[in-house]
Amino acid sequence: MAGSSNDCNPEATIAIWLSHCEASTTPEPPDWLSASEQARAEGLHQTSLNDFVHSRWLIRQALAGASGHPVADCRPVADRPVASSTPPGWSLSLSHSHGLVACATSTASGVGIDIEPNSRHSQWHKVVRRWFTEREQHWLLANDRLEDFLRVWTLKEAWLKATGRGIAGNLQTLEVLADGHLLGDQPSNDWQASVGTMAGFTIAVVYHGGHPSPPASALLAGGHIEGLLAAETVTENPVHWHFHNPIAQAGECHR
Repeated sequence: MAGSSNDCNPEATIAIWLSHCEASTTPEPPDWLSASEQARAEGLHQTSLNDFVHSRWLIRQALAGASGHPVADCRPVADRPVASSTPPGWSLSLSHSHGLVACATSTASGVGIDIEPNSRHSQWHKVVRRWFTEREQHWLLANDRLEDFLRVWTLKEAWLKATGRGIAGNLQTLEVLADGHLLGDQPSNDWQASVGTMAGFTIAVVYHGGHPSPPASALLAGGHIEGLLAAETVTENPVHWHFHNPIAQAGECHR
């Protein structure tokens, strides 16, 4: 599932990389972390440290798998990992929840991924009534299905990551209609969105490019993190995609 970050390639390359966090008893962060990552890792308790290290491991594995570069030569930019430092030219998005980590890689600017366990959000009706548009409220509450809510929620989260915004005041900047149409507030007309499921999780990714099919995906084994060895692919394309639609430009998202 390797690609190439090349300005001569007119179509963006998009891929999803996933891995389950494995328990570790390593008392200190591994030495392959960058200086900024080492600083962030200091003081984290064991569970948080495991999750943090595993997410940075997956970013490097994703960059290696996407670009074809050795994993030891791959790293994200400092602080918030939204782009690659080496090799250059890759946009990144990271999400982790309940022991699963996901990383999206793209050669186009602007990519966002979100994952949610299917067992969460027992109070989702309140979220819909408080934060979603009137049209979203109407069809979601009428259908009364948690899986519909999770698709809409993860799409909104992925959209905000892709467009570089937080949740506060922005959840209605993407409207998801009952017939599958998506309306966004961005001027670009080449946004695409895909939603799928894998082993009890809902996964949404938003990205640039008129792709005829959803992104390729890979589930990676999480062993050998201390030495940053190349990962083993457990499953090719483990995500079962249910939804793959463009995001149309809306002059105003309806309340």
